[in-house]
Amino acid sequence: MNKGRPGFRLGPMKKMRLLSWNVNGLRAAHRKGLLDWLLAERPDVLCLQETKANPDQLPPELKNVPGYHAYFCSARRKGYSGVALYSRVEPKKVDLGFGVERFDVEGRTIAADFGSFILLNVYFPNGGASEERLQYKLEFYEDFLDYLDGLRRRRKKVVVCGDVNTAHKEIDLARPRQNVNNTGFLPEERAWITKLIEHGFIDTFRMFNDGPGNYSWWDMKTRSRERNVGWRIDYFFVSKNLKKNLKSAVILPEVMGSDHCPVGIDLEV
Repeated sequence: MNKGRPGFRLGPMKKMRLLSWNVNGLRAAHRKGLLDWLLAERPDVLCLQETKANPDQLPPELKNVPGYHAYFCSARRKGYSGVALYSRVEPKKVDLGFGVERFDVEGRTIAADFGSFILLNVYFPNGGASEERLQYKLEFYEDFLDYLDGLRRRRKKVVVCGDVNTAHKEIDLARPRQNVNNTGFLPEERAWITKLIEHGFIDTFRMFNDGPGNYSWWDMKTRSRERNVGWRIDYFFVSKNLKKNLKSAVILPEVMGSDHCPVGIDLEV
């Protein structure tokens, strides 16, 4: 791993840009120019989901990006799920998974402790394959919220980002009435996001933008991106004790290379 800037010290506050992107295959995204984009954009932290690769399957240039520390959490099953984190600041500690074996084997979580806050990069399960997978998704939601509650009880400052695989409210997808019975917009899925907010977390994008038409995923088969018929299922949430540090939140639909686009926040720490 490349050495970046040292860990945080007491001193003047600094603005950090954190970006999150479901790349729908890290190797595929690499072929579409991911590294050129990363080195041009230069976020302080980039969280990736659905990497679909173990580190030993990645070319050296993806594991050793100049100026970045790189961390990978892969699924036991090859070519499935997976998350990655690139950071210009070396975290004090990095955990792969959140301590529940039947979820951690799918490579869905990286927890990075930066001292000033803990960042959780998460690829939440998709419930569309079967009733069993929907139940798995809902159980993941609940166990992950228990984990967050534990951090909150310890008064930690927490950032959660990633592909949540659920649109929260009608404003968060182009065709809510047509999808009310589909996974990703089921009442019980949406209720969990409401519960997350009730447990002390803020949907950062909605702090700054309450308008419609802001989406982060589009169905490639129907070319819905061209018509902006999409869903907002990629999020940054922050614990309430970070609210005053939050300076902006963005969706970057102009960035191509996946069926998702990046989302991000600027955080003063």
